[in-house]
Amino acid sequence: MNGVRLFLARHLWAQMALSLAVAVGLILLLFPGQSVVSVVLRTALTSVGAVAVVLGRRRREQRAAGGSAEAVAELDAGLRRGEVPSAPEEREAMRELVTQRLHRMRHRVGALVVLAVLFGGVTLLMALTGTVRQAVGFAVLTVGFVGWNTYHSNRVHRRLRTMEAALRAGEPAPAPR
Repeated sequence: MNGVRLFLARHLWAQMALSLAVAVGLILLLFPGQSVVSVVLRTALTSVGAVAVVLGRRRREQRAAGGSAEAVAELDAGLRRGEVPSAPEEREAMRELVTQRLHRMRHRVGALVVLAVLFGGVTLLMALTGTVRQAVGFAVLTVGFVGWNTYHSNRVHRRLRTMEAALRAGEPAPAPR
């Protein structure tokens, strides 16, 4: 799994292609009978904004980590394992990366609430106006997606806070859970 994670961290195009394939598959599953080509085109066009946001974020992280996707991937792997870098320049890069990510996460609770309300509303509307298959599909998607986002957000936030404290104290961080 680490090999896949590192590959995706180094190659943004693979993340985008995988995301597009999953989104197209989900749309075709929930709304059968649509043309695959039209679903791919619509999904790709509506993903342009998300790709721009991800590219901007990636550029800022690369600047903080020393200018390369490889450096960001290495720092991210160290962050996941709870390894505090020993070299002063690596410590500074890790500190900058952790600071950026914590700043981005400052409104995570509000964002998770809005996400839950948005997905719950869409699920409710689908139950009122769609087929049973669509309503059940959206309900499963809502519970799974919002639940996973909440779990993952808490886990990442805990890792970042642990690393921030370790960098401040200058001692190794405990292994992440």
